[in-house]
Amino acid sequence: MRPNTLAEAVGRIRAGAPQDTTLADFVDTFDLAGSSEAQYETIKDEPVLTQDDRLDALVGAIAEYLPKQRRLGRVPAWVCDPARRLAEPWFTTSSPSDAMREYLTFASPAEFASRNILTEERPLRRARGPQTVKV
Repeated sequence: MRPNTLAEAVGRIRAGAPQDTTLADFVDTFDLAGSSEAQYETIKDEPVLTQDDRLDALVGAIAEYLPKQRRLGRVPAWVCDPARRLAEPWFTTSSPSDAMREYLTFASPAEFASRNILTEERPLRRARGPQTVKV
């Protein structure tokens, strides 16, 4: 069962759910919401800070990136909290080469790079096939 909000996703992660799967499930929830207002409702409440600096920054990046990409016209104010930024760069690929570090530095979307998260050009893309409707 997908989390209904980003705050709920963070709660599940804190309770031991796998971070990657839980955040991917949340992105699906956001994308499948019926309207832009429903999408905003999934990110408007601030998730608790977890004391995991990377997760806290990543959650801020997600809550800023998704509404900008989907043109909702607003982002929640809580994403501006300085606790949602990293002091040191985090390259999201394991053991990146110098060339990969340079690429990630250049390619990272502003919502991630401003938090010192250096990642790929489209970090939250999801692969979905057509949905089959049973009659």
